[in-house]
Amino acid sequence: MTPLPFTVHLLAVPKAVPEVRRTLREWCGGADSPDLLLCVSELLANVIVHLGEGTPVTLRVSGTRSGRVRVELSDPEPGVWPALRAAADGEESGRGLTLVDALALRWGVERRPYGKTVWCELGAPARWGGTDREPAGPDSRSAAGVAPGTG
Repeated sequence: MTPLPFTVHLLAVPKAVPEVRRTLREWCGGADSPDLLLCVSELLANVIVHLGEGTPVTLRVSGTRSGRVRVELSDPEPGVWPALRAAADGEESGRGLTLVDALALRWGVERRPYGKTVWCELGAPARWGGTDREPAGPDSRSAAGVAPGTG
C-alpha cells in the first residue's frame, strides 16, 4: 500500500529542505526512498537559488498508474525554466538538475496559467513495488502542452 498522495504548500527557504525531507520520510512510513528525497531536495533548492528565498511553492508526490512515484514542484514563475548545465570541477553548485536527470525515469516542465510545475518520475521504493525503467531526460512534450504519459 502506497502512502500517497502527499501535498504541502510552503515557502522555499533553506530550512524547509530538511523539514520537507523529514516529513516526507515519515509520511512514507520510513520506506527506503533516498532517490525520492534527493529529487525533492534538489527541486526545492533550485527554486531557492533561481527564484529566491520565500517563493511560495506546492510540492506534490503521488503514484502513477504505472506504479511510479511522481514528484511535482509548482512555483509562480512561468518564465524561469530549469536547464541542465555542466558544473565545472570545483564549483559548489550547478549539479541539482543533473542529479534529478540521473535518478529520474523521466522529468519535464509544464507551463501553468500562473506559473510552472517541474516534475520527475521515479521507480517506486521496493517497499511500494514498481521497478519499470525508461530513459531519463526532459520530456519536451510537456513544454508543448501535451500532458506527460499521453503522447
